[in-house]
Amino acid sequence: MRALVVGASGGIGAALGAALRRRGEVVGLSRSGDGLDVTDEASVARVFGALEGPFDLVLVATGALAPEGRGPEKSLRALDAGQLAAQFALNAAGPALVLKHALRLMPREGRSVFAALSARVGSIGDNALGGWYSYRASKAALNQLVHTAAIEVARSHREAICVTLHPGTVDTGFGAEFHKGRETVTPEAAAGNLLRVLDGLTVADTGGFFDWSGARVPW
Repeated sequence: MRALVVGASGGIGAALGAALRRRGEVVGLSRSGDGLDVTDEASVARVFGALEGPFDLVLVATGALAPEGRGPEKSLRALDAGQLAAQFALNAAGPALVLKHALRLMPREGRSVFAALSARVGSIGDNALGGWYSYRASKAALNQLVHTAAIEVARSHREAICVTLHPGTVDTGFGAEFHKGRETVTPEAAAGNLLRVLDGLTVADTGGFFDWSGARVPW
């Protein structure tokens, strides 16, 4: 297997890279290591333009709960247009731009997988608590973007699978202050869970949204 991990310096991204290296070759990309800014298409085009495929697996593990120095909005009073735009740029547009530029690196024949980390709070059907406006909305948008792209990708890459994944509550610095009272898993355990889910997917699953156990998450 030859895999490409975007966001390879983060907690989950690093664990995914380490697990995948036991299976084959891994190329890891990150802002700190490669200057990759997924919110800037020129940056994505530059970095991906220098890569040579094919990659059997492309994983996007980038994202943020809120802009630096700000927490997720708990009420309408806290809603801010700039924060909304920043979250959409990073959590939704970023992975979509990666898919746009990574598609040429994925084989047209044979199984290939594109997966981006989403979050259960991006589920509209599962939202009973409210709050976290920009994070929820940006992840819901990511799910729609990948679902829509999966339909198009299937026309040129018939065995490609494009999905979004909820990794569970992972013990990283990402939103750690909001993990109180919730069961967490290590990045290594999360990586193992996610790879098991990916291993079990078929073409019939393309466009789907799955959690760490392989269960479908409602839109």
